[in-house]
Amino acid sequence: MRALKKTRKLIERNPEKPEAKILSALVVALESEEPFKLAELYQLDYDDFNLALQLLNEWRLDRYYSSKAVLLDISMQLGQLLEDQTQTAPVATDVAAKP
Repeated sequence: MRALKKTRKLIERNPEKPEAKILSALVVALESEEPFKLAELYQLDYDDFNLALQLLNEWRLDRYYSSKAVLLDISMQLGQLLEDQTQTAPVATDVAAKP
């Protein structure tokens, strides 16, 4: 199975897992040509790190394949979901009781 497809399936199965978030951010950074902190890849376990390397290799070779478009779509959806969650998170306020 190709790395693009493996990555898409990993993100679809468990979008809340840290490895899904890291790989998703990598995909979005690759497509948008925005910076990506390589140190984030070191948070991945050995298999997922190798998947990220395979993904980079395929991304370089398969710039216009449809499987890339599907993966990019799911990665952007996850990014938007995480952004929405961050924006709608309740803000903690200091409500200490006054004597």
